[in-house]
Amino acid sequence: MPRTSTTFGNSHLVIETGTPQPCGTTIVERKGLGHPDTLADHLAERLSRAYSRYTVEQFGAVLHHNFDKLAVLGGASEVRYGGGRMTAPVRVLVNGRAAPGCGGEHIPVLEIVESEVREFFAERLPEVLGHLDISFNITSNSSPGAVLTSDVVPDRTRWFTPRSVDDLRERRVRLSNDTSLGTGWAPENLFESFVRELVNHLSGQSEFTQSHVWCGSDVKLMGYWDGESADIVLCVPQKSRHVGSRADYVRNSETVLAECHRLADLRLPGAKARFRLNARDIPEKDELYLTYTGSSIESGDEGVVGRGNRVNGLITPLRPMNLEGANGKNPVYHVGKLYNITAQRLAHRLHEATDGHAEVHLVSTTGQRLDQPWRVLVRLSSPDVEADKVQALVAEALDGFPALTDELVSDGIVLS
Repeated sequence: MPRTSTTFGNSHLVIETGTPQPCGTTIVERKGLGHPDTLADHLAERLSRAYSRYTVEQFGAVLHHNFDKLAVLGGASEVRYGGGRMTAPVRVLVNGRAAPGCGGEHIPVLEIVESEVREFFAERLPEVLGHLDISFNITSNSSPGAVLTSDVVPDRTRWFTPRSVDDLRERRVRLSNDTSLGTGWAPENLFESFVRELVNHLSGQSEFTQSHVWCGSDVKLMGYWDGESADIVLCVPQKSRHVGSRADYVRNSETVLAECHRLADLRLPGAKARFRLNARDIPEKDELYLTYTGSSIESGDEGVVGRGNRVNGLITPLRPMNLEGANGKNPVYHVGKLYNITAQRLAHRLHEATDGHAEVHLVSTTGQRLDQPWRVLVRLSSPDVEADKVQALVAEALDGFPALTDELVSDGIVLS
């Protein structure tokens, strides 16, 4: 396998060409909008963006924060045909750090967070809105490394209590907050794209969900594809207020399966597709995926940032990926967010440029320049690649972090 190695700035770039194409077998998972892990991911990201927008408007900069350890803990519910109710609240554990002020001006962190949490559930799971218990564990503690002496106060002690935005080191140079990894690849195969579309279709705003109000949003799909046929296990809840009987539930399930086959015929033409829906159901015992809210968060399930879909919206164990939870991380210098998004976008650019499979791995070293990763590994299936053009695309991507921060803060990009 031909390999080109070069150094630019403080980065070591390795380009491997003629790498094997991914095998035809695909295992892929996607969690829908109402899945507890997706709820945690999306809520954490929403809090980061709301806090960032506030500090940009007030101070002209994104102040230090992270909400990427957020958790959503399930409540309790009673479910019956034609009705149901919450019997214990859903707990939202807002774990993280955020600067509570700048230059003596107070930032209403708790008010921002509570407002965003309630608006989020009003949009995503309105039945939960009146049954929320929000716990705040937000500090402004300094990161490790602040050694006190009699001479000076370490700069890092002011990162979460800045006297002004001039105390933010990233205003001068952006340094990586962690030694970590960002991974991306392209292109998706036909089945991976189908999985994303089907889960979005059943868990988000679509003609199907608008005309079938009983369809819940806590959809989860696990699929296996051998290049010719698909075997898919799918969980789709139903909302009990709109399901009057066991027979209604069974008919609705048949409607879901018919819709799955309809989309498979469109997106996987000529392929055999087998669907198994709500495999744990035992209809004769009324043990069914029937919920009051449309999500298992109502009854004991939990969601934690980083356990759900990767940045590209899929969980693909046979593809390169890492376990970073990107949602809720600071959009200015947190490698676990910025490197994963950048690696994914760069992989798409390289795929378009080479007309082949592309993988990108960006490896950071904590405290070193964000735009100069310690290692950059590019793997391309194309055997004929001009290394200088690849390096130019890499350099262009690494120069794009300030614009990416702006895009994240302005809601210009959707994660998972």
